[in-house]
Amino acid sequence: MAGVQAFVGLGANLGDPRRQVLQALQSLDRLPNTRLVARSSLYRTAPVDATGPDYVNAVAALETALPPLALLRALQAIEQLHGRERSTANAPRTLDLDLLLYGGRRIDEPELRVPHPRLHQRAFVLRPLLELAPDLEAPGLGPIVNWLDKTKHQVVQIIDDRGGLP
Repeated sequence: MAGVQAFVGLGANLGDPRRQVLQALQSLDRLPNTRLVARSSLYRTAPVDATGPDYVNAVAALETALPPLALLRALQAIEQLHGRERSTANAPRTLDLDLLLYGGRRIDEPELRVPHPRLHQRAFVLRPLLELAPDLEAPGLGPIVNWLDKTKHQVVQIIDDRGGLP
């Protein structure tokens, strides 16, 4: 399969968040024309700009031949299978899947913005992303590592250090 490298952020803070994230990783690997190449460790983080229980977060590296909008729709379908409800912005959730990066492309469409618009503002995205790709650069943002210091006030704790394993 010839495809592009895409990075997906995973998060959950309702139900059994760890299980939800691990099941979602399996679901990502079963997407058509897509392969889970690597996954970060699991991280526990406090909600940012929201209330509710702590989140379990991770990042998945995919190789996919799916076009960006098809991948987005597939991610949303996985969220729905896990009981995702879209009540209000930043509401607690059973599963959240965000398309963070899609190859080296910048995408600005009504349904999809890539790089993810808050990627560089969230330690729970930056830390696992850098775990998988320490030298990663994002279109319009430059080296991802340069943004990490700006999020140092956000507490991010590794709870499962099996990162890199699909």
